[in-house]
Amino acid sequence: MLGKGVVGGGGGPKAPKPSFVSYVRPEEIHTNEKEVAEKEITLHLLPGEQLLCEASTVLKYVQEDSCQCGVYGRLVCTDFKIAFLGDNESALDNDETHFKNKVIGENDITLHCVDQIYGVFDEKKKTLFGQLKKYPEKLIIHCKDLRVFHFCLRYTKEEEVKRIVSGIIHHTQAPKLLKRLFLFSYATAAQNNTATNPKNHTVMFDTLEDWCWELERTKGNMKFKAVSANEGYRICGRLPAYFVVPTPLPEEDVQRFQGHGIPIWCWSCHNGSALLKMSALPKEQDDGILQIQKSFLDGIYKTIHRPPYETVKTEDLSSNFLSLQEIQTAYSKFKQLFLIDNSTEFWDTDIKWFSLLESSSWLDIIRRCLKKGIEITECLEAQNMNVLLLEENASDFCCLLSSLVQVMMDPYCRTIPGFQSLIQKEWVMGGHCFLDRCNHLRQNDKEEHQRQLSLPLTQSKSSPKRGFFREETDHLIKNLLGKRISKLINSSDELQDNFREFYDSWHSKPMDYHGVLLPHIEGPEIKVWAQRYLRWIPEAQILGGGRVATMSKLLEMMEEVQHLQEKIEERHHSQEALQAEAPCLLRNSARLSSLFPFALHQRPSSKPVLPTSGWKALGDEEDLAKREDEFVDLGDV
Repeated sequence: MLGKGVVGGGGGPKAPKPSFVSYVRPEEIHTNEKEVAEKEITLHLLPGEQLLCEASTVLKYVQEDSCQCGVYGRLVCTDFKIAFLGDNESALDNDETHFKNKVIGENDITLHCVDQIYGVFDEKKKTLFGQLKKYPEKLIIHCKDLRVFHFCLRYTKEEEVKRIVSGIIHHTQAPKLLKRLFLFSYATAAQNNTATNPKNHTVMFDTLEDWCWELERTKGNMKFKAVSANEGYRICGRLPAYFVVPTPLPEEDVQRFQGHGIPIWCWSCHNGSALLKMSALPKEQDDGILQIQKSFLDGIYKTIHRPPYETVKTEDLSSNFLSLQEIQTAYSKFKQLFLIDNSTEFWDTDIKWFSLLESSSWLDIIRRCLKKGIEITECLEAQNMNVLLLEENASDFCCLLSSLVQVMMDPYCRTIPGFQSLIQKEWVMGGHCFLDRCNHLRQNDKEEHQRQLSLPLTQSKSSPKRGFFREETDHLIKNLLGKRISKLINSSDELQDNFREFYDSWHSKPMDYHGVLLPHIEGPEIKVWAQRYLRWIPEAQILGGGRVATMSKLLEMMEEVQHLQEKIEERHHSQEALQAEAPCLLRNSARLSSLFPFALHQRPSSKPVLPTSGWKALGDEEDLAKREDEFVDLGDV
């Protein structure tokens, strides 16, 4: 940035010629370097984590790239994450935030979270992969959690640019061996948890005692038992070493089909009903083997149908629910709405926001999962029935629905240690294929560049053609009356009688946070979480919002009101002058976005921060826009 001291030039072969002369003395430069060195932020490393490469004088844009403003700092890459250490983070570190991630910082990206890496060469954006012949002047990282990071390397030394860009590409995209994953290094270096009370720490469910504790906690030990038939994973690597089955079931039955066809206990309700899961038996063409499987299943069902077990309802998730291909397609479309590099792309999609959101089918998938979870909850809570979740390997939708049900029904699962234990029990020990689903080993690199998940090649079921909003608005009032959109009223005629009675009855009562909690599943209630999915918007990235941001916005609004009042008093004798001033005031006014009170930045555009499909249609109606700006009720703020 200093005349003759310009370095790097975006990692190109030659540094650009100086365009101006520096009048800063060399001793002043060295003094500034010493001050920066003293303020250098220490990199927080986990046990077993190693620093691989780093680059200094990196500019992280805090807004879209067209603004060209940001924070200087270091960009580092370890064997676990990519981290940006800003020069102004020392003050923020002193803030004792109650809820703070102790593993991942705000500017940290785990290597497995990187979705795509782009480089900007002469204002042209290109995908980065493999060995590079030319290095970019700007690095753009799209994350799987829908964050977007922009790093400017124009002022970084050329050698550092080569090391950091090559290191990030290699460690995020190159195929890996299983033993090279960071979790093995961490497990070796991390200290063992010395806590003894399972209520105060995450239960790992890797011992027989952990399962016995969970059985006792849920009062399920009268009908179910913990077994060690798969100790050492001698029967099947898909099942945990220890798990729970119905008490009358012989352990020898677990070995017959490598754990398939065995009802495995997930959770017990206070009334004695239980949630079970079962992996389907492999499909066979031989009639003899089919007869053996049928006889085996008949014996299993007789075991769980006789007293003291309640009536069992089977939910076949492989044939009567979503398919993995539907989720893959929907998520690929959904995340394209949020992995946006600048506000220009954002506003280009604004006019068709709801149609794009509906065509992705993602919100409808969320709704169907919640609805199925409530149906299972109704069977357990109201009908006192056992529910058996049946799936091909019982490791995808079984994990999802069993987790949803327990969060809805069990207050312990809504605590931090309880939720962590739930993830450990249902997903980790439940055998979910994290390596394949998340492609941690980068074995299918081509598909990953196409933003595809690694899923089994099973036949996809046809999805309903009716869209999410269309299905929900068949019986809705949706008319534009007096330039105002009428309130949406949802019809729940599609719900079954028992389910609807249970659902409506619960929502009509006061909420008990220590009992069952049911989510709303009507279409208008399933919304996009703006501060998660639109985090690239500057207003959504304000650190330390809340009451401080609210007070700041209130003071700002009070100053504006006072200023306007003074203007009016000065010109109340001249109606013509007041009319001439009004358009100017309207143009300079800033709208509050839907992210208030987190939105502290005023935008030069009068468009709303969040997309509204009707904005373009209403934008031409100047009188409506004026009424919304002029008549604002701040009495409750």
